[in-house]
Amino acid sequence: MKTFFRVFRYGRNLAAFLPQYATYILLAVVFSAINFTLLIPLLSVLFGTEGAKEVSDPGKLELSTDYVVDYFYYTFGSIIEQHGKQEALLFVCIIVIVSVFITNIFRYLATIIVTKIRLDVVKYLRMDIYNRVASMHLGYFTNERKGDLMSRITNDVQEVEASILSSPKALFREPVTIIIYFIFLFTISAKLTIFTILVLPVTGGALAEIVRRLKKRAVQSQESLGRIVNILDETLGGMRIVKAFNARKYVTDKIDKETDYYRSVNLSYSYKRELGSPVSEFLGVGIVCIIIYYGGSLVLSADGSLDGPQFIAYLAIFSQIISPGKAFAAGISGLHKGIASAERIFKVVDSTPAIVNKPDAVEIKEFTKNIIFDHVSFAYDKEKVLKDISFTVEKGKTIALVGPSGGGKSTLADLIPRFYDPTEGAVKIDGTDVKDYDVESVRKLMGIVAQESILFNDTIFNNIAFGIENADREKVINAAKIANAHSFIVEMENGYDTNIGDRGMKLSGGQRQRISIARAVMKNPPVLILDEATSALDSESEKLVQEALSNLMKNRTSIVIAHRLSTIQHADEILVIQGGEVVERGTHNELVNRDGLYKKLNVMQNT
Repeated sequence: MKTFFRVFRYGRNLAAFLPQYATYILLAVVFSAINFTLLIPLLSVLFGTEGAKEVSDPGKLELSTDYVVDYFYYTFGSIIEQHGKQEALLFVCIIVIVSVFITNIFRYLATIIVTKIRLDVVKYLRMDIYNRVASMHLGYFTNERKGDLMSRITNDVQEVEASILSSPKALFREPVTIIIYFIFLFTISAKLTIFTILVLPVTGGALAEIVRRLKKRAVQSQESLGRIVNILDETLGGMRIVKAFNARKYVTDKIDKETDYYRSVNLSYSYKRELGSPVSEFLGVGIVCIIIYYGGSLVLSADGSLDGPQFIAYLAIFSQIISPGKAFAAGISGLHKGIASAERIFKVVDSTPAIVNKPDAVEIKEFTKNIIFDHVSFAYDKEKVLKDISFTVEKGKTIALVGPSGGGKSTLADLIPRFYDPTEGAVKIDGTDVKDYDVESVRKLMGIVAQESILFNDTIFNNIAFGIENADREKVINAAKIANAHSFIVEMENGYDTNIGDRGMKLSGGQRQRISIARAVMKNPPVLILDEATSALDSESEKLVQEALSNLMKNRTSIVIAHRLSTIQHADEILVIQGGEVVERGTHNELVNRDGLYKKLNVMQNT
């Protein structure tokens, strides 16, 4: 139940809403029960029995149930005496209509309150998951499936909404309904009601056993759904490769296998869940028959403890307990799937980000001197990816990182904006460890252009102005000109307002990269990180992009990762990284004159 109550903490103004909800439900149930109690005088009039209570004087006005009942029977008797039974029958019918009208008003008000709570919980729960995921370090996304995270934000939240957030009706209203109806049943016949309470646990015990078996299947179902979403995300995003390698049957079989598992799990879950309704109905009818037999015996007995109209009213009220009882059982059954989803959600929410601000973190407002790597080592798990690296990047200088793939170049660059933190040593900006700065303020100093152009399904304008509210159009156009992108943008159908499709797939690779560079220009950062920004381009595109990068790098501090050595010959210093270590360092001319790894790489690329 801890998970159940935690979900509702996401509701806003819950302390104010719950008393209102409880009041409306209580009044709705009371007026609903009154409707059936009115069957007693109604049947007494119709069949001429003595079931109606005779009251000659209701007494002094007071706020009590006895006074209300006595006053009703006093009025009822007066109408019979003065106007006849037909008028009394009309009086009872009017009271029933008014009572039903009031009942439904209170039910409506209770439903509105639950709806407000439900929508609040869904919104803030979903945002809490997203904010937690967005705050995680990059390593988190290499270990977690993106599709599974999407499933938790969408499907699991939807399941919580469908079961847990619909549960106030099943877990609060239905028990209240049952309790109040039993109170009315006690007023009609205490002996018959005690007998009824003794036989009811048979139904509860059978349903409890069914409910106990549901949770395991509920967890398996939601985990399987997460895997399905992940497979779909990967295959739809990589459809070009799927078709190129004729792998449609392979991915289809993969999806079919997972969806078949999902089907079997949910089939098993449904068998157990749906068993609850027929079992409860069968046992309910059996109990009703037992009550009819026992109650009929009381009517037929000579002690007069129960008459015909009272017994019929009793059965009518008891029949209304069966439906809430079934709803309560169904609510408990469905609740397990919602709790399983909530536990998956809270597993993400409770994850601890590896990159967090210190309590006394300070904001860095400008970059003035240098970036220092001070004996930096880093390991994703146990094996070190970077080993005792030290170097300094002075303001306005360009440092190039080269070397074989997998050597740790990108990881080294990722330590500057704190996508990761070193496991040993420190990265310092202007003499202060980046861990002592506010992480958002550090990243404001950085502009990053990666090998893969990350663009969004939006307009060119919004992609260039990404993260900037109310961006100036002239500044966007100027950024595009610096990035050599303006010429192809204005030739497009809607110019800067052209939508570039999912991941910018309506553009060529070179065009996407120039949009990425324009985005970096728009940010106007003092520090640039260029991670193989031209390696995936053809010669013509590379020339245009390289020109754009040269424009971007003017008067900025730059860390350039490159495979093509021709693009970094003018760097102030080149670090050759192999196996996580700096094996050579110097300018281009210095390194080609040595018989080292850089010279071998240079010769290979020029032959």
